[in-house]
Amino acid sequence: MEMKRNLLLTASAGAILFAQPAYAQDNSELAAELAEMRATMAAMAERINALEAELAEADAKADAATAEASAAAAQATAASESAATAIAAAEKADSGVKVAFKGAPEIKADGGWSFKPRGRLQYDAGITSAPSSTGRSDGFGSEARRARLGVSGDMPGGFGYKFEVDFAGNDVAVTDALISYEAGDAEITVGQMNNFQSLEELTSSLHTSFIERAAFTDAFGFERRVGAAVSFGSGDVLVQTGLFTDNMEDLSNKNWSADGRVVFMPKAGDAQLHFGGSVHYTDLEAGESVRYRQRPLVHFTSERFINTGNMGGSSEFGFGLEGAVISGPFHAAAEGFWQSVNLPSGMEDPTFFGGYAEIGYFLTKGDTRGYKGGKFDRTKPANPVGEGGIGSLQLNARYDRLDLSDAGIIGGTQDGYFLSLVWKPTDYTMLLANYGKLSYDNAVHPTGTGDTNYDVDVIGVRAQIDF
Repeated sequence: MEMKRNLLLTASAGAILFAQPAYAQDNSELAAELAEMRATMAAMAERINALEAELAEADAKADAATAEASAAAAQATAASESAATAIAAAEKADSGVKVAFKGAPEIKADGGWSFKPRGRLQYDAGITSAPSSTGRSDGFGSEARRARLGVSGDMPGGFGYKFEVDFAGNDVAVTDALISYEAGDAEITVGQMNNFQSLEELTSSLHTSFIERAAFTDAFGFERRVGAAVSFGSGDVLVQTGLFTDNMEDLSNKNWSADGRVVFMPKAGDAQLHFGGSVHYTDLEAGESVRYRQRPLVHFTSERFINTGNMGGSSEFGFGLEGAVISGPFHAAAEGFWQSVNLPSGMEDPTFFGGYAEIGYFLTKGDTRGYKGGKFDRTKPANPVGEGGIGSLQLNARYDRLDLSDAGIIGGTQDGYFLSLVWKPTDYTMLLANYGKLSYDNAVHPTGTGDTNYDVDVIGVRAQIDF
């Protein structure tokens, strides 16, 4: 440091001496100037020393800060590693159990286990109005249409199960009770289940567009039966077939039946198309009889205005055709089903017909009818109540025909003209209002003047919740 100062003084003095003009000043003036310059140089040297001291102190502080930052980074890395270890340990400790909420808690665990409680409640009320001179009971009616509780889920190895019990009408009845097994594109099912007769029948009562299904599904005795079935689905094709006995409540007997259904369900742009056909055969136990009849739309009345009466048949054979389209808010569907009864020898076998055609449109933006696995499925409002919306609002119209007169059997015909308004506030709640006009020919209950051609008006409403 001292050497730096001497060099600086010497250089400064030399510069001054060489800068003097050619003429020389006297020695006294030069001595004064040199003294002043030495003082200035001394002050500058002191300032340089001070700056060097400050720089050394700053370097020391920077080194300390760097050391502290390195220590903090090492601590953060250690903490992150500890957190990752804790998360991994927690995930391992929970054994892969996950809970999702789909109307009710659905519990899933490693190994293929799942469990979900399920249920539905449907309460119906309304009015039927028939010509008073028929003497039939009409007016206000109401009922708990369905009150079901059950469970469903999966088991390791590709197995599944479903069990439901209905408590409506103060009776306890098993609806679904089945075990299934999936093997690639095929599913094998054993137990009590829906058969494969029609799109309308296979669509859950939770997702129908009217208060009751088409008249022919009930008139021709479509119901759950105990048996074994196989479904095969690949791409746009679904094939379903099965062998069945009878409903669990009606066993034991010797009745047996076979069903087959094929569905082609391609997409055409954004539109979902549905084309299907089904075949049904029932072999009846000796001495059995069949009877086809139907209510005027709603279930809360016990009156039937068309009825074949009991027929001593040995077998039934039916086949049906299905068609549907869903395009944005619009949908349309139509079905026809022909049911024949093999009567005793010497009698002509009658063939009865049932079918419907319907259209529907959502009045709320962004809503469309659900479809899955060859049948209509749950409608999920785009803007449900509770999330700033009003839910979905759907208007539907249907023509429904049931003809129970053929081959000398006069069971009558029923032509139904229906309107419905369906409001779904959320995915799992629904309010439905239905109006129907039923026009009868050859009704089984004549008026006071003997007329068997007349109309019956029906209004029905439903409140529904499921999980």
